Amino acid sequence: MEKAPSTRQLKVARELQRDLAEIIRSKGMAMFGGAMVTVSEVRISPDLSVAKVFVSIFPSDKSAAVMHLLEENKRMIRGELGHKVSSQLRIVPELDFHLDTSLDYAARIDELLKK
Repeated sequence: MEKAPSTRQLKVARELQRDLAEIIRSKGMAMFGGAMVTVSEVRISPDLSVAKVFVSIFPSDKSAAVMHLLEENKRMIRGELGHKVSSQLRIVPELDFHLDTSLDYAARIDELLKK
């Protein structure tokens, strides 16, 4: 069973989510082939060294391509994040991108309920 995140973890995760959203938004939809990328959640490890970044992508048919682009640009995104959080954090966490499929799941449920 996982331990509940500490207050510090939650605060750092919120700050990282805000900063990552800004970095990704600054890249614009052109970088992601016209897809809209939203940072829906960030979970950080207890030692603050790894951040699991959950992103939702619209339209969802571009998910694979966008996830590939995020992986390819992970170092550059982490570097920009480092500039933003250098005064708050000693180390910049490794970024681990995951696709947030909750919107697709909700849409599918909604579709089934309409039948």
